[in-house]
Amino acid sequence: MSSFYDFEAIEGKWQKYWAENKTFNTEIDESKQKFYSLDMFPYPSGAGLHVGHPLGYIASDIVSRFKRLKGFNVLHPMGYDSFGLPAEQYAIQTGQHPEITTQQNTARYREQLDKIGFSFEWDREVKTSNPDYYKWTQWIFLQLFDSWYNNDSNKAESISTLIEKFEKDGNSNVNANTDQETTFTADEWNAFSENDQQQVLLNYRLTFLADTTVNWCPALGTVLANDEIKDGLSERGGHPVERKKMRQWSMRITAYADRLLTDLDGLDWTDSIKEIQRNWIGKSNGAQVYFDIDNSEKKLEIFTTRPDTIFGATYMTIAPEHDWVPELTTDEQRVEVEAYVEKAKNRSERDRMSDVKTISGVFTGSYALHPFTGEKIQIWIGDYVLASYGTGAVMAVPAHDSRDYAFAKHFNLPIQEVVEGGNLEEESYDAKEGKLVNSDFLNGLDVKEAIQKAISEIEKQGRGKGQINFKMRDAVFSRQRYWGEPIPVYFKDGVPYPLSIDQLPLELPKVDEYLPTETGEPPLGRAEGWKFENQYEYELSTMPGWAGSSWYMFRYMDPKNDNEFCSVEQLKYWGNVDLYIGGAEHATGHLLYSRFWTKFLYDRGFITVNEPFQKMINQGMIQGRSNLVYKVKGENKFVSKGLRKQYDTTTHHVDVNIVQSDVLDVEAFKADKRFEAEGAEFVLEDGKYHCGHEVEKMSKRLWNVVNPDDVIAQYGADTLRLFEMFLGPLEQFKPWNTEGISGVNKFLKRFWKLFWDENDNFSVSDDEPTKAELKVLHETIKKVEWDIQNYSFNTSVSQFMICFNELNKTNCNKRAILEPFVQILSPYAPHIAEELWKLLGHQESVTKSTFPVWKEEYLKEDDFEYPIM
Repeated sequence: MSSFYDFEAIEGKWQKYWAENKTFNTEIDESKQKFYSLDMFPYPSGAGLHVGHPLGYIASDIVSRFKRLKGFNVLHPMGYDSFGLPAEQYAIQTGQHPEITTQQNTARYREQLDKIGFSFEWDREVKTSNPDYYKWTQWIFLQLFDSWYNNDSNKAESISTLIEKFEKDGNSNVNANTDQETTFTADEWNAFSENDQQQVLLNYRLTFLADTTVNWCPALGTVLANDEIKDGLSERGGHPVERKKMRQWSMRITAYADRLLTDLDGLDWTDSIKEIQRNWIGKSNGAQVYFDIDNSEKKLEIFTTRPDTIFGATYMTIAPEHDWVPELTTDEQRVEVEAYVEKAKNRSERDRMSDVKTISGVFTGSYALHPFTGEKIQIWIGDYVLASYGTGAVMAVPAHDSRDYAFAKHFNLPIQEVVEGGNLEEESYDAKEGKLVNSDFLNGLDVKEAIQKAISEIEKQGRGKGQINFKMRDAVFSRQRYWGEPIPVYFKDGVPYPLSIDQLPLELPKVDEYLPTETGEPPLGRAEGWKFENQYEYELSTMPGWAGSSWYMFRYMDPKNDNEFCSVEQLKYWGNVDLYIGGAEHATGHLLYSRFWTKFLYDRGFITVNEPFQKMINQGMIQGRSNLVYKVKGENKFVSKGLRKQYDTTTHHVDVNIVQSDVLDVEAFKADKRFEAEGAEFVLEDGKYHCGHEVEKMSKRLWNVVNPDDVIAQYGADTLRLFEMFLGPLEQFKPWNTEGISGVNKFLKRFWKLFWDENDNFSVSDDEPTKAELKVLHETIKKVEWDIQNYSFNTSVSQFMICFNELNKTNCNKRAILEPFVQILSPYAPHIAEELWKLLGHQESVTKSTFPVWKEEYLKEDDFEYPIM
């Protein structure tokens, strides 16, 4: 070793040491306080990691290493969310089994992650696509299938307790979250056939089969979740998506809606994420009201949060997917209605909710009767009404709802003021304050009083009842794909029956192609002879991507347990996740589903915690810094940025890897076949081609992706780790700019040199440190400790540099100063810290040492300077 900072040799040495010595492996240790640090595990794409991906991992690694130094028993695992549509699409295109693609991608990710020097305990690695993992995902599905939600006890219970109630008293007094509409006595239940009993139980089970309106993508041959669709197209491939009714497995997450909402208050999450979940769950207090339909025995059910405005209802609107559309449509309107419904079903609910500018609708030709006045009001179809919210029908009060107002104005429908305070010539008056007018028995009341009075009168007259409603719908749980967990049920006489635990895992069978069958069945329909006991059909749909990610935090605790998904001992010790770092984009998907499954497992006594993630931080995105070149229209000529206004040019993204300080490597550019620039003319400034730049999302399409491997090869992993933290606060979005990395790299080189004398010998002294040296050291210890505990990592990097600069002024090489400095630097730059710790004479890894304690006595000022005139 010498004063030359050979990061490549140092980092390779210590990564090998950690792997061979299993430095970061941990077991239950009751003498230590546990700390469970977790990252949202990645889906391993073929593109590998770019420099934005490790941001959260570096932050959690710093905290994990710090907690070890503070004496905690740290669990810090990593794995892969390895079922996914991209691998399946690749299989469709190439015929290669998705497992092969997934193995290649995970190997690539592992290689990249190891190079960055994370303290992951790889012996606990999980992959959701491994049968020994998804065996337990299937087991959880079966527990949900074997459960119902008892509203009286406010928890999930075994379906056997429900059957006991049916056998004894029927279902009239059962207070359950259910789709069951008819009642039956105990005698009737006991007289039902097995098939009839199973059909009834499906209406109570927490996972169940039902006809559901879904997002169907014909090109992909599968159902998509709302967050897999953008602007009516599949996020993967950009294919059209339509709304379609299909028989699907669903999860009764609505049973947990109130608990999911209430328990947010006890979580240390950002207010923004909590608010997103509150809005998604969407608890509303209001009333269920029935409107008679003219010339029909049917009643149109609506839910409203503003029953006080019922006298302002001047028309009704139903969703295009409403079951009664064919029945309500008159012959005169049928052609127009069918054309509208066909067009509307191709827009996703998300698009319809967010698009307030587009106004569309069609009159059914039918009328409803106002429940209090008996007045006939038109029934319209409008795609701003969602089948999945409430009853899929609304009483339209255009005077006091902005979307109803825009609809009424567009179609020239009546607008009736019932709450004073607005100017209806300009806009609707949506405020929940004012006096009621034109409202019969509600006149003169303020809004709050009128709401209660209206509900009372609605109930009194048998027109409906007060009700709490939730916007959140039950979660569709089946996908018409190959590459996912098989659903462990078979069908007998059209009824699903569960496999037993000793029949798990139900493994994916071999198929000749990964496409739906010629008759439209999912790809599993291609598996020859794939039947239960060679006679009963298995379920041909597979589970969605979120199944395996809803419980992986518990499997990490006990990943090699073949007898249970996690032992009681491990669950009691590790509890829930103390720190969870991941993207905010999962707020209404993974984070809700994992909370739901955790609460369910808690209810059934399988785990000891009611929430999976106690503290969560959403890291911001590292954005790409794109570079741009300017081509003269109609000519094979490229103009430098400062001269482009003299020409009529088009702008193009260029690979940032052939640009240095915004100066283009012209020869490398000529070799890029995209631009056909080999014989091009270049108009330069000062003999250089200066590129433009923009801050954008890091994406291959924009040619601004920076590979961490390239950064590590040039500067080292410790430099990458420090630089990513130095870019700015963890939660904020920030642009990547390689230009700034040299300062961090220079700091590490100069810090390394502090330990070497002028003869290039490793040299530290045992001399007593000065007050100034002790002061700057203990300021740094205090600052770094506070920063890590408050997740303010960027300011620690600044403090390291400040401390170094002060020590460098006196060429400080004192063990009493440098040794603690190495320890506090080690969570951020572990490789250089390990090497220096070894050179300082320690036999064990620096991770086995103890974080230094700062002392107030060293922070006091003894000397003060006063200006004198």
